[in-house]
Amino acid sequence: MNTTVLNIRTGDRPVVHDLTRACAEFVQDKSDGLLHVFVPHATAGLAILETGAGSDDDLLRRLDDLLPTDERWRHRHGTPGHGRDHVLPALIPPYASVPVLGGRLALGTWQSICLVDLNVDNPEREVRLTLLPG
Repeated sequence: MNTTVLNIRTGDRPVVHDLTRACAEFVQDKSDGLLHVFVPHATAGLAILETGAGSDDDLLRRLDDLLPTDERWRHRHGTPGHGRDHVLPALIPPYASVPVLGGRLALGTWQSICLVDLNVDNPEREVRLTLLPG
């Protein structure tokens, strides 16, 4: 098993951060297997989606509609509405798995591996990449 940790700065606003290049570099020149991507945080998730054509912004807008930053949340420490951040991983899980064939990610043409982070209180994230050989 081969593993590494990425340190990602997400900043002070909700983001969809594309991890695809870092994931591709990690599996480059390795054998076939399964890339497991995991974010060890209670307020972030991983999604596979198209980026750059508006889907990432659409996702953030829809999440804001579904999980508004208001006072409805029982979990109330941090920034107002922070409770929604703790609900996010139930909708966008903190893990994703992608096949690796010949040292390349077996993603579809427009698919990207993305960190989804709504939490403005925690601008630093870790993402663990693990290649399970085939």
